[in-house]
Amino acid sequence: MSILELKSVTRNFGGLAAVDGVTTSFEKGKVVGLIGPNGAGKTTLVNLITGVVAPSSGEILFNGKPITGIKPYNAAHLGIARTFQIVQPFSEMNAVSNVAAAILFSRPGYTPASSYQAALPIIERVGLGDHAEKFASDLTLAMRKRLELAKAIAMNPKIVFLDEVNAGLNSAEIDQASRLIQELADEGITIVLIEHLMKVVMSICSRIIVLQQGRLIADGAPEEISHDPAVIEAYLGKKYMNKRQQDNVG
Repeated sequence: MSILELKSVTRNFGGLAAVDGVTTSFEKGKVVGLIGPNGAGKTTLVNLITGVVAPSSGEILFNGKPITGIKPYNAAHLGIARTFQIVQPFSEMNAVSNVAAAILFSRPGYTPASSYQAALPIIERVGLGDHAEKFASDLTLAMRKRLELAKAIAMNPKIVFLDEVNAGLNSAEIDQASRLIQELADEGITIVLIEHLMKVVMSICSRIIVLQQGRLIADGAPEEISHDPAVIEAYLGKKYMNKRQQDNVG
């Protein structure tokens, strides 16, 4: 059974359908790419799933149970986590306290003291152990991206939506993030990667979903998606295909 199912999910803003009848599902422990042009509806779709906004119509199921229109804090308690394209740490708190706050918010039974202790190994895992006591405002962009990921991991999630988690990172930092993403999937966490770096998407995703103008236009394996005429026209472009062919020849 799929961990998450969307059935004809639509969200209208005035006369505009930001998400238009999307039907798809996500399986446990898979890394799924969610791609499309700017304004395609990717972040809006995540907002619908995580309860930031409610669908105009359609149904969302989590572990087979309806969660359509759920509140964000209820989504967090169920194990639905996300990062944001523009990182949003608590700037006047140190790194470990940011992660502790995520634990307190999403996992009942923790105290400020116990959440702080539980946050320490998570900080270590994302490579911020030497910066645990630094204010979030003093961290580099790459470090704040890692902190955003740590906050998502801290929620003990079953599914995580990573929104542009690699944006602004160098090649070594991207490789490190990709390895951690794969580790999380191997532990049974479903990862949905909203990403513009096609090299990353093609290398770590077992499946790719493509949106255009709020509609789902393709859903399949990376090799299949990379040769889909509709995807090439809407998003990848001929330059991408030509470069890929040259790389394969080389």
